[in-house]
Amino acid sequence: MILYPAIDLKEGRCVRLVQGDMAQAKVFNDDPAAQAVTFEDQGFSWLHVVDLDGAFAGAPRNAAAVDAILARVTVPVQLGGGIRDMKTLEAWLAKGIARVIIGTAAVRDPAFVREAARRHPGRIAVGIDAKDGRVAVEGWAQTSSMTAEELGRRFEDAGVAAIIYTDIARDGILKGLNVEMTLALAQAVEIPVIASGGLASIEDVHRLLQPDCALIAGAITGRALYDGRIDPRAALKAIAEARGAGA
Repeated sequence: MILYPAIDLKEGRCVRLVQGDMAQAKVFNDDPAAQAVTFEDQGFSWLHVVDLDGAFAGAPRNAAAVDAILARVTVPVQLGGGIRDMKTLEAWLAKGIARVIIGTAAVRDPAFVREAARRHPGRIAVGIDAKDGRVAVEGWAQTSSMTAEELGRRFEDAGVAAIIYTDIARDGILKGLNVEMTLALAQAVEIPVIASGGLASIEDVHRLLQPDCALIAGAITGRALYDGRIDPRAALKAIAEARGAGA
């Protein structure tokens, strides 16, 4: 399992939201690149970055902050938010983003996802954000009629590298991951699934390391890291020990 620290960007700053509500944005760092360096120094092997303004606007809005992050870290970065056409996607890949996350466009334009995965194997992820069991789009502002499992199955044979599944109801409120729904999605598709939304403590990390969660490929942690509820070194040590025991 890979633990991804989250850097959510709003107006060039590192923030955390509550259930996707931009009005409830709490600033944790005015310098996202410095935050990225801190995460790399703590031992994280990936970074998860989201352009929140871009997700709502449908086009990148925090490019300068992302560029600064890429200039200062060596670990791979996955990026989502406002990536809805091939030109935008390929521009990010050319800048050094390791993996792009397609969310709204995965619902609106599945052919785009398929073509992107064909052109860039291993570098395309689908973001599935669910509210009351239904996929949310446009920065979580709208809810579609599609379920997470239906959307995941749509890309089963497309060559997508990962699905990032977020339970919006739990995002930012530190109530724990929705392990049941994440596992249901992981069991429904062959694509690796990364859990997001609600990870609150080291106990959540240990839960994901249990044998019944072996299908979950990773988890994203945000507010719990910033609030100090999770000791990053303890979490990464637990993951390394579990990996070693399973080797």
